[in-house]
Amino acid sequence: MKNTLRRLPKLWCFVIVFWLGNTGSIQAQSNGNYKTPPKAIADLVNAPVTPSVSFSRMGDFMLILERSGNPSIEELSQPELRIAGVRINPATNSPSRGITYESIKIKKLKEASEKEISGLPQNPKMSGFSLSKDEKHMVFTNASNTGISLWLVDLTTFQAKKLTDEIVNLANGGAVVWTPDNRILLKAIHPKRGQMPKTPLAPSGPNMQETAGNAAPSRTYQDLLSNPHDEALFEYFMNSQLISLGLDGSQNAVGPSGMIKSMDLSPDGKYIMVDVIKRPFSYLVPASRFPYDVEIWDMEGNKIKTLAQIPLDENRPSGFDATVTGPRSINWRADKPAMLYWVEAQDGGDPKVAMEEREIVFTLDAPFTNEKSKLVSTAYRFSGINWSDDNFALLNERWFSTRQEKISLINPSKPGENKKEIFSRSSDDIYNDPGNPVFTLNQYGKNVLLRNGDEVFMTSEGGSSEGSMPFLSSYNVKTKAQKILWRSQAPYYERVVKVLNENATEFITVKESTDIQPNYWIVNTRKRIAPMQITEFSHPYASIKGISKELVRYKRKDGLDLSAVVYTPSGYDAAKDGRLPVLMWAYPREYKSAEIASQVRGSKYQFTRLNWGSPIYWVTQGYAIMDQTEMPIVGEGADEPNDTFVDQLVGNAEAAIDYIVNSGVGDRDKIAVGGHSYGAFMTANLLSHSQLFAAGIARSGAYNRTLTPFGFQYEQRTYWEAPDVYNTMSPFMNAHKVKTPILLVHGEADNNSGTFPIQSERYYNALKGHGATTRLVFLPHESHGYSAKESILHTLYEQHEWLEKWVKNK
Repeated sequence: MKNTLRRLPKLWCFVIVFWLGNTGSIQAQSNGNYKTPPKAIADLVNAPVTPSVSFSRMGDFMLILERSGNPSIEELSQPELRIAGVRINPATNSPSRGITYESIKIKKLKEASEKEISGLPQNPKMSGFSLSKDEKHMVFTNASNTGISLWLVDLTTFQAKKLTDEIVNLANGGAVVWTPDNRILLKAIHPKRGQMPKTPLAPSGPNMQETAGNAAPSRTYQDLLSNPHDEALFEYFMNSQLISLGLDGSQNAVGPSGMIKSMDLSPDGKYIMVDVIKRPFSYLVPASRFPYDVEIWDMEGNKIKTLAQIPLDENRPSGFDATVTGPRSINWRADKPAMLYWVEAQDGGDPKVAMEEREIVFTLDAPFTNEKSKLVSTAYRFSGINWSDDNFALLNERWFSTRQEKISLINPSKPGENKKEIFSRSSDDIYNDPGNPVFTLNQYGKNVLLRNGDEVFMTSEGGSSEGSMPFLSSYNVKTKAQKILWRSQAPYYERVVKVLNENATEFITVKESTDIQPNYWIVNTRKRIAPMQITEFSHPYASIKGISKELVRYKRKDGLDLSAVVYTPSGYDAAKDGRLPVLMWAYPREYKSAEIASQVRGSKYQFTRLNWGSPIYWVTQGYAIMDQTEMPIVGEGADEPNDTFVDQLVGNAEAAIDYIVNSGVGDRDKIAVGGHSYGAFMTANLLSHSQLFAAGIARSGAYNRTLTPFGFQYEQRTYWEAPDVYNTMSPFMNAHKVKTPILLVHGEADNNSGTFPIQSERYYNALKGHGATTRLVFLPHESHGYSAKESILHTLYEQHEWLEKWVKNK
C-alpha cells in the first residue's frame, strides 16, 4: 500500500481515500467519485463572485472586472510543466494557474452609468490589464487553449481590438511596459526557438551533483530541475524577444533574444533595464536564484552597459536576515529621468557578522559611464526607498531576528549625510503602526510620496484593543507628530484605497460591516457633503446574513491576552438553545514580545467573506465557529519562540476552549480543531500533546521537520543546531501519542516550500501503524491552495462527514 501511494501522482488518479477502522485494519474505499457537502454549504461555494476593482492612476475612473467561480477539475488537469520552481502551461507558454476575467466595465467615478467594452474576444480569459501613461488606452492579455495574445482598448470609444497573435511570453512574469509616447514594450516568445525539446527515450547518463565544500543551506523547494531535459525545457520556454508595438499593431524587434527574466523602463522612457538569465542552472534552488546579467539598453536594443553579473545563489548563509553578496534590488529612481539605485551587503550577506555599516545604497545616473556613488548606509537590511524629490526620500530597513523595522528621512542631494530616523518599531506591533505612505504621480507618471512640506500622508490599519479602525493621517517628519485626518467609525470597517487630491481631503474608501458587502465610496472631508457610494455590489451570502459575529478576548493561564472571532447560527441564544458543537480554526504565529503578541488583530465589523478554506460554512450546520483563534508562540530576548512551542500551543488551546465553554456556547466534549498548512501542523501537534479535542482536520501540512532541516516557517536554526526542537515539534515523531480522530487532506501537486505531499503520506502511515483513527484524502492536480470546484466541494464534504461523525454525533 505504501508503494502504491508513492505512485499516485504519476497515475493521475482520482481522489484516493483510506480508512482505518477501530480494529486497526485498512480498507480501500471503492467509490472514489467527487462528492458534495450539504446544499447549504454547496450553495455558499457557488455564490456569485464579487467583481474586482482597479482604479486609474489619476483616480477619475475605475475598471470593474468580473469572473465566474472556480475552474473545473478538467481545466485544472491540463498539461503542466513543473521546472525550476515554475509551473508552465506548455500550450500557452504561460503560468499554468491563475485568475482570469470574463468581462470589463469602465465607470467614471462621479457618473452613475458603466461603460461596456465592445469587441472583446470570444470566451475571454483576460488578465494583465495595463493603462497607457495618458490613460487613453489599455492593453490586456487573453488566453486561449493555444497561446496568449495582446489586446488593445481605446478608452475614448470603449472599443477593443486584437493587437498581436499568440506570441506573448508569460512563463516568467509580466510582459508589458508602456512607453511615454504610447508604444508598448512586449516580451514575446522568440519566433525562431524551434520545437519543444522531446523527452528522450533513454537517459544519456546519470544525473549528478557535486559540491566543493562550501556550505549551501537551503530551504526545501519544490519543482526543481532534475536532469538535462528539464534544463532544455526551461531554456526553451524562457527564450524571449522584446518587441516594440505601435497602437496600429506595427512591430519592431528590440535587442537580442535570450532568457529574459524581467524588463523595466527608465522614467524618461530612454533606457531599458533587462535581466537576462544565464547558465549554469541549479538543481538545488528555483529559477529566481539562477545567475543573471543586469543590462542597460537603449530603446533600439543596443546594450549600453552590463550593470551587474549576478552569480548563482546557492551558497547563501542561513537565517532570514541572510542575503546575497553584490548588487541587489536594482531599480530606477522614481523622481529622476534615468538614475539607478541598488544596495550591496557589506557583511558578506551573513547576519552573524557584526557590522555598523551593514549595507550601502549606491546610485548611478545616465549615461552610466561614471563610477557608482554612495547614497546612504543602513544598520539593518535595506528594504526599499520611497522617493519624493531630490531633497526628500524615506529609507526603509528591517532586521527579522528582532522583528525591528525603522524608517529614516534622507536628502538624496546630499549623499552620505546623516539620515534622520523618523520612527522605529516592531514589525509585529500593530497598535503603534503609523501606516504606509500615500503616493501621487510625478511628471514621469511614477509614484512618489504625497506630502505637504514636512508632512507625509499615511494610511494605517489602525490597530487597537477594540480591533482595527483604519485611518488616514499626516505624519510630520520633523516633530514626529501624527495628525489623524479621518478614521473608520463603528459599526463599519472602512479604509482608504485611493487619495484623489494633493491635500488628501478627497479620497475613495471601501466600506463594509458584518452583514454589508464591501462597496466603494467617495469621501470629502473639506466639503460638507455626504459620502457618495460608487459601487453597489450585492451581498453574495443571503443565507448567512443573520449569523452572529463577535470579536472576543480572554487570557492564557500565564496572563497573555488572546482573541478570536466567534460565529453562532442565526437566532441562536445560549440560554434557550443550549450548547453547540464547536469548530476552532487557527494558525500559529511567532512573536518576540509577549506585549505585542497580546494585541487584538482584525475587526468585528469586517464583512463575513467566505473562501474555499473557510470554517464558517459550518455555522449553517449548527456549529459555533472560533475563527482567527490566536495561537501566539512567544520567545523574548535570547529565547526562541519554538523552544516552548508545544507548551504554549496547548496553553493557547486550553484558554480558547475554556472561554467558549464558560460563555455557555460550546460543549467541551464536542470541539474540533483544524487548520491549513502551518495550521495543519498545529492541529497535529495539539492532538499529539493533548486530549482537548474530539477531532482534528489538517490540510496540506508538514509533519516531519527532518524533511525541512534548514529551517521552516520562522524557525531560523537548522536541524543540527536545534535537533530537540525539530523532533519535539514534529507530529511524525509523536504519532504514537495521537488518540483523537484526524482527517488529513493534501493537494497532490503541492508546490509550497516544505509541504510535500509525502508529508501527509508518511504521517498517515505512522498514524496507521500506531492504531490511530485517521483518513487521508489526496486531491489530484491541486496545489497548496485548492482551486477546482470539484476539489473544493469534495474537501468540504470530507470535513463535514468527519465533523458529523466524530464531533456533533460523537
